[in-house]
Amino acid sequence: MAVRSEIDRTPAQFTDAVEQVRQAVLRPEVVVDEMPAPQRIAPHAYAMSGDVVVDDEELATGRFILLHDPAGNDAWGGTFRCVTFARADIEADMAADPSLLAVGWSWLTEALDAYGSDYSAASGSVTVVRSEGFGEMAEDGGDAQIEVRASWTPHMPVPATTTGGHAGAWSNLLCAIAGLPPLAPGVIPLQRRRGVR
Repeated sequence: MAVRSEIDRTPAQFTDAVEQVRQAVLRPEVVVDEMPAPQRIAPHAYAMSGDVVVDDEELATGRFILLHDPAGNDAWGGTFRCVTFARADIEADMAADPSLLAVGWSWLTEALDAYGSDYSAASGSVTVVRSEGFGEMAEDGGDAQIEVRASWTPHMPVPATTTGGHAGAWSNLLCAIAGLPPLAPGVIPLQRRRGVR
């Protein structure tokens, strides 16, 4: 009797969902690479990292993780969960704007809506950090960063055919947090590039 491999025990729905993420059409400024996925959050997980690169300058960085628990998860309200992280340096005056926290969250929800990504149970946080050098570090000046951490439950048919849109929305979030303008209506981004890290 042959022993089934770990790959054989991977649910077809998760395999299909991962393939949709891998084939997702992302913003052309986003360079992605697969990375080790967390092992303890869900029975099945896939992860990729991404950087927004314009003129050889890295403007933002982030991660997209797809989790799957075939038994379902009451906290998720489903069997899949998307988890994302995005961070970018920003101008100090922008960091001082009290509306930036709500705007940062709207970048995520607007990106999901733009891709027609059906979802529920969205949660997360937007953090703005500002630092200033003093004493011996005064000449270094200050800097500021914005960080969005979020998760949501994607609504997916069987077989999974919509996870690519959720990954595409993540690429839009990365570009928004980097300060890039949204693509004009009707403009289709080129197929994503894979980076070598």
